[in-house]
Amino acid sequence: MGVLWTIYILFLACCFGLGFGSPNRCDEVRKVFQLRQIGPSQLLTPSPRPGSDLQVCMSKNLTCCNKKMEEKYQVAARRDIQNLLQMSSSSLKFLISRNVATFQETFEVLMRQAENHTNAVLQESYRNMADQSMGPVRELFTDISLFLLGSEFNVDDLVQRFFDALFPLVYNHLINPGLSDISPGYAECVRLSRRDARPFGEAPSLLADQIARSGVSGKLLLQALHLGIEVINTTDHLQLSRECRRALLKMHYCPHCQGLTQSKPCMGYCLNVMRGCLASMAEIDTHWREFVRSLEGLSARMHGLQDLEQVLLGVHTLLHDAVGHAQKNGPRLSAQVHKLCGPPSRKPAQSVSILHSSSRESIPLKALVRVSGDSLAVRRRDFLNSLRLYRTYYGGLADQLCVSELAPGDGLSCWNGTDVVKSYTLRVVGNGIKAQSANPEVKVKGADPVINQIIDKLKHINQLLQGKSIPKLGSLDQIETGSGDAEGRYSGDCDDEDGCGGSGGGENKRKVSRVSKLSPDVTDDHKQQRHHHYPPAKDSEMEGRSRSLGLTGTIWVLIFPCLHMLRAL
Repeated sequence: MGVLWTIYILFLACCFGLGFGSPNRCDEVRKVFQLRQIGPSQLLTPSPRPGSDLQVCMSKNLTCCNKKMEEKYQVAARRDIQNLLQMSSSSLKFLISRNVATFQETFEVLMRQAENHTNAVLQESYRNMADQSMGPVRELFTDISLFLLGSEFNVDDLVQRFFDALFPLVYNHLINPGLSDISPGYAECVRLSRRDARPFGEAPSLLADQIARSGVSGKLLLQALHLGIEVINTTDHLQLSRECRRALLKMHYCPHCQGLTQSKPCMGYCLNVMRGCLASMAEIDTHWREFVRSLEGLSARMHGLQDLEQVLLGVHTLLHDAVGHAQKNGPRLSAQVHKLCGPPSRKPAQSVSILHSSSRESIPLKALVRVSGDSLAVRRRDFLNSLRLYRTYYGGLADQLCVSELAPGDGLSCWNGTDVVKSYTLRVVGNGIKAQSANPEVKVKGADPVINQIIDKLKHINQLLQGKSIPKLGSLDQIETGSGDAEGRYSGDCDDEDGCGGSGGGENKRKVSRVSKLSPDVTDDHKQQRHHHYPPAKDSEMEGRSRSLGLTGTIWVLIFPCLHMLRAL
């Protein structure tokens, strides 16, 4: 009789505790749930229970989860993957952001240096007019700086405006000097005569052409980098479809419901889930690679007349020669101005001397300085060498996350979505939208419409970077980038109910170079059943045990399934 009570106690322990796995396993689930701040502790189940109310983490065994916990796990799975996406892109985003700031700072330093050089040359060669020319020179370089940083100035207009302001000074001090300055009214007439008189020869059109060529390249470089940041912001905050969210829940947290808090997904299983969830993102790969190549092509063309640094630091030489050309043709210009404006009208001499004295005291000469640090060309080269390492980022992102963050090492037991096994036996699909038609884990209906929009922007900027599309007024603003935020304005949520029908890109035909060993169609070498089951005892063994203990076969019929479930866990 004592033996019967022993067996009965074992039976109760099996069914109400060990039949799930172990009370300790549920305790571990509760600890992890609270440690990761998945939800309030009130949601936790006090003991293993049937999981008939679960929608994703269903199991024929008892479970540590309830419906509310499952909902919180799904939110946590989505949060986890978005954190991984942001972590994986952080170095790329920092690289681009840092260089945007570096290029802008370098442009500003170049502007100051070019302005200083120009003022220094005028002070040295044309001292009489140098002080008064500082204003027009400052306005010229301010306008060029604003143009480079995004303002849609007409370069020819700003250059012509500068030479219009310069001509009255050249006329007053070098062509037809007098005891006093010409009057404001006469100076305005001289200014208006500049375009007909052409005192500076081809210098205005030459300078405008050089600034336009080199400035558009520099401006395009900055706007392309801003777009690169927008692409990353968009993909960092990708809105996941309902099917993807359920698949992530099943992969990350359904094992917890069975007490398996330490399990990791099998590599093939992880690849199927992540390639399905990031299918739209993989469509960016071709255009991102072209984006990197196009930036390299633009940089290679930024030399000579398209080298912004060379053009800006050459303004003082061109201006010196332009003023010399006007001085050389002084008699002709004086006659033309006299014909158009009449004899010079001048201010009283005393007021001029006071003005000159005040001007010289209030505007000190800036010293001729050199830009510290590397040149623009060196900075571009270093940046592109670093960016080149990320050219396959979007094509290999799903694989990178599985290899480095999610899946276990080779040879270890892993979670296949249902059970802990030695290997994953289903087919592993490739990257991209079209490849997902055979995905056994995630149903992908079509491309994300917001990803399609960012692809269109990449196509447009690539055309501009390659010189295949000439930027017109406002055309660069159409791809002007936003900083982005995390409030769901990045991509559509392609639920089954939403019917997202984006156009999508072409199938990604490139192989992932970072994880080349993971071929899309590979299956695990060792075929194994999806569930671990220990072989049942033979009938003769059961009968012998029953006879030896004097028990009926009924008790064993009750006991054995519980032990079987225990071993399966």
